[in-house]
Parts: sequence; structure tokens; C-alpha cells
Amino acid sequence: MPKVSTKDDKKVAKRGKKDPNKPKRALSAYMFFVQDWRERIKSENPDADFGSVGRLLGAKWQEMSASEKKPYEDKAQADKDRAAKEKAEYDAANGKKKRSAKVQEDSD
Repeated sequence: MPKVSTKDDKKVAKRGKKDPNKPKRALSAYMFFVQDWRERIKSENPDADFGSVGRLLGAKWQEMSASEKKPYEDKAQADKDRAAKEKAEYDAANGKKKRSAKVQEDSD
């Protein structure tokens, strides 16, 4: 008969502490759109729950043209550049080095 596992039998991996100085990741164009439109969608649909608001936002994003999405994509690119710069500064300050292309090829 197989042994029934209990919660006590499992080893729980402990997480290390998160560095509060670590830079935040970049937001996508869709996330900038959601920040801008969430309150409008909620005011137009006061009885909508959280999931419904998300579906409405997704539908609105899908029906938008490329020219309407452009401001959000520009914000996303600027945020991506910001995040890359902050990450490079963070890595340099904490002694992390970039892996060279040769090391990456050898490990694959």
C-alpha cells in the first residue's frame, strides 16, 4: 500500500529575502493602457466585478488600432529603457557581471 504523504513529510524550501533596492521591471504597453482606462471602464460599468472589468479592458485593447496604441507603446519603450538602465546600474553596484557570448555558447 502506498504511503500517504502529509504536510510534515515534505521539505519546504525557504525563500531568500527580496532586495528592496532591486529595480522594478518595465511595464508593457497594455499595462499603461489599463492604468489609463480602468477608472473609465469602472465608471461606465459600475456593477462589473474585477474579472468583468479585465475582460472589457482586453476587448477595448483588441479593438484599438495601431495608431491608438502608439502612445502606450511609446511609454512602454521608454519604461523598458529605464528598466534596462536601472538594472545595469544595480548589477554594476552589486558586483554582477554580464556573461560573455562565449560562455553562453559553451553552456548551451
